[in-house]
Amino acid sequence: MAHHIYFNEQTGKHSFFSVKEKPWHNLGQIVQDYPTSAEAITHAGLDFEVEKRRLFTPSAPIVTQDDIISGRLDIKDYCSTVRTDTDTVLGVVGKDYHIVQNRDAFSFFDSIVGGDGILYETAGALGNGERIFITAKLPDYIRVGKDDLIEKYLFLTTSHDGSGSITAAFTPIRIVCANTLNAAMQSKTNTVRIRHTSNAKERLEQAHKVMGIADNLTANLEAVFNHWTKIRVTDKEFKKLIQHAMAPGKEVLKKLQEGKNEQLSACFNNMVDDAFEYGMSHPTQQTTETKGTVFGVYNAVTGYFQNVRKYKSGEAKLASILMGGTAQLRGQAAFNICSGLAFKGIDSYVMPN
Repeated sequence: MAHHIYFNEQTGKHSFFSVKEKPWHNLGQIVQDYPTSAEAITHAGLDFEVEKRRLFTPSAPIVTQDDIISGRLDIKDYCSTVRTDTDTVLGVVGKDYHIVQNRDAFSFFDSIVGGDGILYETAGALGNGERIFITAKLPDYIRVGKDDLIEKYLFLTTSHDGSGSITAAFTPIRIVCANTLNAAMQSKTNTVRIRHTSNAKERLEQAHKVMGIADNLTANLEAVFNHWTKIRVTDKEFKKLIQHAMAPGKEVLKKLQEGKNEQLSACFNNMVDDAFEYGMSHPTQQTTETKGTVFGVYNAVTGYFQNVRKYKSGEAKLASILMGGTAQLRGQAAFNICSGLAFKGIDSYVMPN
């Protein structure tokens, strides 16, 4: 996937919009009020159509008595996907691939709550427009303790180049520090994936079940997070849990379990130290519910990737946090570890010296 916001030379604008601020990069349009779906498509430069076109390849020339005519062969099983506004080829797909237009992706959000209460916050196109993404805020909050509120978002991404399915997912955002938590509750029932087949549009129209899933999930998450706030951990345990959540693979995890910290790379240790420092001293982490708790461990990991780690670009950060990258994987690992610890107790967790 290209990690670049599309720049439309015809309009002189980048295909991205954000309400009031630019959370991931310094490109695109800022709007002051939450737009309708039609307005959001225009603001994000997503008001273009995509169509399938036949593919051809050169063949041996045809020689006639008077001329030589260039030959071509029809590639029957494949088509190109093309932006009709710029005539740009976005990808090569199979003949059974069905395009879902950008407007239909937005209509999915409108269908969730009949357009009422849904707040389009960001949307944009990456590469030449072959991948688009949308985030929309849902009504209500997840409340942790007395003062810690977590907003509820839906995120959708789809491609026009055959590289992936239409994916709609629920993701909570912690208001106090803008951590993208991406809690998947292990079962991943917060996500709907739809392949680009003949019934893709119909399935997308029916995918408002994500709203029901999100509502059930937020009730569960509220209970889970509040339970985590009641489980205290020492500073040493706090850091150990971060180490295990940050472990990039089985080899590092094994060294941690065996207490062979001297064999860990400086890069890994620096990353853990930065996450630990964020969790222990950042002003947003000083609440009773967060500091020195399992909930604080989870926030330290997610907050590191959202607020501390440096990325090559805003688009790379977006991909890491919301499109299955490192931040999302480590956040899931932290969620799994904290969940297991909450049920089994701190004494059951392997904590080598």
